[in-house]
Amino acid sequence: MMQRAALLVFLLASSALAKPTPARQWIRPNGRIIGGTTASIANYPWQLSFQYSGSHICGASIISSNWALTAAHCVEGINLGLVSFRAGTSTRESGGFVRQASSGYKHGSFSMNTIDYDIAVVQVSGSLLGTNAQTVSLPSSGYDPAGGLAVTVTGWGVTSTNGNLPTNLMKVDTSIVARSTCQSIFSGINTVTARMVCAGAAGKSVCNGDSGGPLVSGTTQVGIVSWGNSRCESSPGVFSNVGNLRSWIQQATGI
Repeated sequence: MMQRAALLVFLLASSALAKPTPARQWIRPNGRIIGGTTASIANYPWQLSFQYSGSHICGASIISSNWALTAAHCVEGINLGLVSFRAGTSTRESGGFVRQASSGYKHGSFSMNTIDYDIAVVQVSGSLLGTNAQTVSLPSSGYDPAGGLAVTVTGWGVTSTNGNLPTNLMKVDTSIVARSTCQSIFSGINTVTARMVCAGAAGKSVCNGDSGGPLVSGTTQVGIVSWGNSRCESSPGVFSNVGNLRSWIQQATGI
């Protein structure tokens, strides 16, 4: 039985769309891939384009045949009836196939002020699985990626602070930054909690267009693109820590 205190249903048929917006200047609500290269969906078949009325606004990942994993700030205030996911394609607004959202949850402790507990799951009508569309593995509950771990982030984020969204999927190979180091970097800006993990470095990071997208170690998703410095090239990105929030995913989806 779901403990509803930890879950917040965001299926609001009458709500107006509120495209994810920053609560503070340092939040990057649409993500970017800085220092990355073109990627093929065949190598990252769990990648989804989270779309509103057919336009890309965030990233997401396939965690089962009918559940997508994303960031809570991507679903804040939205009308879920206008949400869909494009799967199985390297091109964000064409190819592959599209599935409509039917229900979803965001973490009940999520706050746009702190960007803590930045996690949401969305259920779709039909199957998300198909050609170049497969599930990503999830870590065990409590897993905390160590500093130096090699990771990859993918998405359709802009490739520079003032750039445009690329048409093709992008990726950047980087590594986990120790939490203590990341806490020092963002001291006085925002608190980096146990529900967060940092990755990237100057010149290799994430920014607008990637929010909600996956950070993977091999084929296991260890993070969800969440927030960072307003100048993408200057510091690591901050991700929701999937291992820390793994039990919530199970509670919300049964996965």
